[in-house]
Amino acid sequence: MSEEFGNNIVSVLDDEGNEHQFELLDAIETDDGRYVALLPIYTEAEAAIEDDGELVILEVVDDEGEDLLVPIEDDEVFDSIAEIFEERLSEYYEINEVDAPLS
Repeated sequence: MSEEFGNNIVSVLDDEGNEHQFELLDAIETDDGRYVALLPIYTEAEAAIEDDGELVILEVVDDEGEDLLVPIEDDEVFDSIAEIFEERLSEYYEINEVDAPLS
């Protein structure tokens, strides 16, 4: 995490050096590692309207004493962590599972 603003807002730099702000919704620690569930924050109304409301789930890794947020590489771990966050956050947010499109 590059910088933190307030209790629940984090600023993250992507690979191209672009800054993105997220609301930190939840954080967990498991035997596999530490993880966070984030929701993007938009400064432009149009971007917020176009957002699908999907959670961003990232792993927290220690890089020489600094926490970095990285994508979860293992699909099974990602699915497991996503399920934990969905269960925990369903008490506070309406979470809809995405079904496969009908053919």
